[in-house]
Amino acid sequence: MFDRRKFIKATAISASLLVVDKKSIASVIQSSKVSAGTKPIVISTWDFGIPANQAAWKVLSSGGRALDAVEAGVRVPEADPNIQTVGYGGLPDRDGHVTLDACIMDEFGNCGSVAGIEHISHPISVARLVMEKTPHVMLVGDGALQFALENGFKRENLLTKKSEADWREWLKTAKYAPVMNIENKSYDKVAPTKLPGNQYNHDTIGMLALDAKGNLSGACTTSGMAYKLHGRVGDSPIIGAGLYLDNEIGGATSTGVGEEVIRNVGSFLVVELMRQGYTPEAACKEAVMRIIKKKPDIAKNIQVGFLALNKKGEYGAYAIQTGFSYAVCDEKKNDLLIAGKSYYN
Repeated sequence: MFDRRKFIKATAISASLLVVDKKSIASVIQSSKVSAGTKPIVISTWDFGIPANQAAWKVLSSGGRALDAVEAGVRVPEADPNIQTVGYGGLPDRDGHVTLDACIMDEFGNCGSVAGIEHISHPISVARLVMEKTPHVMLVGDGALQFALENGFKRENLLTKKSEADWREWLKTAKYAPVMNIENKSYDKVAPTKLPGNQYNHDTIGMLALDAKGNLSGACTTSGMAYKLHGRVGDSPIIGAGLYLDNEIGGATSTGVGEEVIRNVGSFLVVELMRQGYTPEAACKEAVMRIIKKKPDIAKNIQVGFLALNKKGEYGAYAIQTGFSYAVCDEKKNDLLIAGKSYYN
């Protein structure tokens, strides 16, 4: 039997729930809005972050999007044959193949990635097309190359004479002995120990940018470990490991031995720690400590560093070993900093 009083009561409850739900939705929408007058900033790993940041700043200073800035920025070291850890001129794997990895992520959580791609000097731009033109996140190897060529990228020989000569010299002993902080050309000026002279190493440029609209984007690109096994992929092209961001919280990127970053989903961890209220530096430190705690015997002989930027434009870094450098660029400066703290300081 129809009960008018129960119907009216139930309708009133439903209406109140609807109001609460709308308010909740409005709250979510409001929290994702950006504040006016945000000051742009870009940060990136290692010394080669200085010229990379300059290219990114050209985009940011003209009111451009953070996504465009990070792509333009990391393309600079990708194209530099003198940088043997990124892009053209990167050191090959043990079989003499230069294989590149890269990923990119925007303020909406969209992301694209390529891994083990050969013959393409700008994997970051291929990664962006994967994000924008396909339903996928990652393409690898020959498939990534095919996609790049189909989209107008030029096939190139990425093995320079210098990198080939270094590889052939390495073949005489075929001993893998990575040198920490080889990417930091200023290390011998700021650290008590002179930087060793060989190039048996690997590394990455990771870049994070905050634009004038308050939106974040990030990019990460590398040629990976020198003389690695053919087919090896590190953390750099893996969303959540080498790069991650949440436009409400901040972003993070990593550098160093990628296997340990992957095992700890490092960049995602840093962002989640910032969500909990950690400062960028404190979040990076906690991520480093997770690695050290799990594998202390391995950690003491490797370098892993994290770099983070939050929604307020605050940044910080932390590494296992001393000597991790990173570049910061905004309207007042374009500086190279050495991470002030590390576990083995």
